[in-house]
Formats: sequence, C-alpha cells, structure tokens
Amino acid sequence: MKNIFKLLFASLFVVNFSCHDSENVIDGVLDYETGAILRTISIDNSVLNSSEPDSAFLATVEEQDEADGALLSEIRVNASFRDFSPENGTTEAEAFVYSIPASETTVGPVGLPRADIAMTFGAAVSAMGLTSADYSPGDVIVVKLEVVLTDGRVYGPDSAAGIITGGFFSSPFQYNALLTCSPAPGDYVVEMQDSYGDGWQSPGGIEVNIDGTIVNATLCNAWGDLVDGCVNDSGNLTDNYGGTTTITIPAGTASATWTYTGDSYPGEVTFQVYGPDGSMVYDSGSDPGPGLLPIAVCAG
Repeated sequence: MKNIFKLLFASLFVVNFSCHDSENVIDGVLDYETGAILRTISIDNSVLNSSEPDSAFLATVEEQDEADGALLSEIRVNASFRDFSPENGTTEAEAFVYSIPASETTVGPVGLPRADIAMTFGAAVSAMGLTSADYSPGDVIVVKLEVVLTDGRVYGPDSAAGIITGGFFSSPFQYNALLTCSPAPGDYVVEMQDSYGDGWQSPGGIEVNIDGTIVNATLCNAWGDLVDGCVNDSGNLTDNYGGTTTITIPAGTASATWTYTGDSYPGEVTFQVYGPDGSMVYDSGSDPGPGLLPIAVCAG
C-alpha cells in the first residue's frame, strides 16, 4: 500500500525538461518540481464560537514528500480573516498562529506522518490582532497550512496544483472556519402580523432551536389549524391581524438557531424580533421566504 502511495505521489510532481515553451495543457499539469502535500484525513469541527476563546477548528492531515515523510521539519498553522460584515468596517488580517514540529506527529496506517490541527478562536484573533469590534457571526477565518521541509523548502496553498487540491489527495492546504456566537440570554419578543387578518396559514411559523429544544412562535388563524400554542392579540380567532409572543433563551445556551418555515400566503406575512435589550434585531419585511433567519445577539 505504501508503494502505491509513493507511485501516485511521484506522478504528481514531474520536472518539465522541454527545451522550448509549450502550450499543451498536459505540460501545465506536469510542470512541477517534487515537493510535499498535506492530505486531508478528516475535518472534525469547522465552526468557531466567537463567544468561546477555546472553540477550535479541528482537523487531521497526513504529510507526504519524496522521502515518505522523512523530510518533514514542521507544519505551520496560519490564519487569515475574511470579513463578511462590512457594516462594522472592512478588516483584513493574516498571521502565523503556531507550528507542529515533526516530532509531534504520529505515524499513520501507511507509514506517513499525521498531525492533528487544533487552532482555537482565541489564538487566531490574538495572532491577527483583532478585537471584538472587527468580527461578527458570519465572518470566516481561513486556516492556512504550510509544510516546511528539512532542506528549507516550504509548500502551502499558493504552491498546490489543482491536481492535488481535490480528489483522492484532497490537499488544499487551507480550510474555512465559520464564526458563530453563543446567544445572549433573556427574553426575545416576536411581533407577528397578517395583513389579510386571517392569521398565518400552515406551515407558517417561526422555530427556534435552543440547544436541541424547538420553541415555536405562531400567529393563530381563523381556519382551525396552527391553533396549538399560537398567539392572537385580540383574543378573537376570527380577527387575526397580529400577535406577540416571547421566546426565552436561558443563560448558558450554546446555540440558538432561528428558522421561518414559510406560509401559504407569504405576501400577507410580516414579523419582527426584538432582543433582550428591547432593540430590533430582525425585520422580515414584506413577503418573507422560508429559511434560516440571521438573528445573532451574542453573549457578552
């Protein structure tokens, strides 16, 4: 099995000895010196909770070089920041976080060195010099890996050929880690409206997944469905223009995911969500579509 890996690896990196430039596609594929790859074995967590400094991106990679891993000196773990929340300014940052020396790797089943990547959120933002004003849930931290060989050669995302970044070798050298946060505990007020006055129709409603427990917010309708647990401001089931309910998120909650399930008549539906401090954190606008709601009020 080890010899099969070695033959496959050797076929990836071939020096082009042509005496003239060629425009053949195959020449572009083969025009690489012998180097090193990091094959993805597993990605065990790719979500970073910005409320928990110890929340970590976790993965296992396997290094291979022309000497079956004997040339490995270290694996460098770097981080770069991708800002998807321009409302708080646009931030660019990249930094070295830590390294894994060859002595701390283990030998995998085919005799090649394996390393466990564990980059914490706290270590990444500290290395990049970011503060809480720079990032928001929905931003991304890119985990960038580099292989350093004993002869000084360094390989990373910029040196990876397309032939090795996917498929069997799966050696992209970089991974995206999404930022989330633990929700602020307290009462979230949900105000619901129906412009026609007959309430929300099946399957209409808002679902909040609080650490695995589903809590619903639904406006009663005049047709007998969605009555269980629904709310109505007037108390008259034939008059369903609006309703208000409260969703309580307990202290210590790790995650709370909000979803709108849709309505048979979406053009009649609107709703707003207010956070524990009374400020509006989401407004559906008219004709909302079903799906996840971008509601993120982070714990302090």
